[in-house]
Amino acid sequence: MSAETEPIRVCAVVFRDTRGRVLSVRKRGTSRFMLPGGKPGPGETPPETAVREVREEIGTLIDASSLAPLATFLAPAANEAGCDVEGTIFTCEEPINPQPAAEIEEIAWVDPRNPAETDVDLAPLLETKVFPALG
Repeated sequence: MSAETEPIRVCAVVFRDTRGRVLSVRKRGTSRFMLPGGKPGPGETPPETAVREVREEIGTLIDASSLAPLATFLAPAANEAGCDVEGTIFTCEEPINPQPAAEIEEIAWVDPRNPAETDVDLAPLLETKVFPALG
């Protein structure tokens, strides 16, 4: 990880389906899948950022009170070479029907116990930090 620059701060949400798979999204023009989420706007709290980004990226309105903190992780950024990302990650138990919106081109449900089964390229934050934390 790079020590010369400040990490890119993001807030993201783990959604699981009835089989325990985790929703991942791929942004247009990129190859790696990550959690729905993004960078905070001026004055936004992490839960406010997560709610806004989920609405923008997968067209789903969730209540901030449904978010449970998982952890904050540091990992190499997926789409910015030489940068790190600091992800404040929440879980949400609300049922959702996600649809790609805004910059999201594709969604995939990935089993965190066997991500290779889905055959998608995962962002380091998701693969090396979030999935192991989910157990």
